[in-house]
Amino acid sequence: MQGLKRKIVVVLLIFICFLLQCTVFHALAFGNIVPNLMIVLTASFGFMRGEKSGLLIGFFSGFFIDVFFGEVLGFYALLYMYIGYTNGKFNRIFYPEDIKLPMALIIVSDLFYGLICYVLLFLMRAKFHIGYYFVHIILPEIVYTTFITIILYPLILWINHRLEESEQRSAKKFV
Repeated sequence: MQGLKRKIVVVLLIFICFLLQCTVFHALAFGNIVPNLMIVLTASFGFMRGEKSGLLIGFFSGFFIDVFFGEVLGFYALLYMYIGYTNGKFNRIFYPEDIKLPMALIIVSDLFYGLICYVLLFLMRAKFHIGYYFVHIILPEIVYTTFITIILYPLILWINHRLEESEQRSAKKFV
């Protein structure tokens, strides 16, 4: 029953972050730059819960983007899966009270995301403006995402903590 509760909460979080990214933050865009809430969510759960959770949440986050905005089904799902899995590798050195590691990982994840999108979506089409793309797209998105992470990450951490407490209470009932 507890696994079902976690799954429902995670699906709701993915859906809410997707809606916020596509509606509210799209209206609050600075120069058409929107923070990447899906990376914040994927990376956060990756290093809080491990590789498997990061991979699964990354897949479903990317799949949402693929279905609604992607040109090729699976591109963003695969990209977010890599991000979630890689962040899950840092689960062993994750400390909930330390925000420096999550911030650094989210910044690196967003940079990786921006560079891979540039290489596979623009460079392959002979658009060689990496300097322009980096300064006007990647860097502002990283800054905006980092700012939103300061607000969103503690909420995700709190939700994860509450789910873990609930799972522990449930496990004690059966022992």
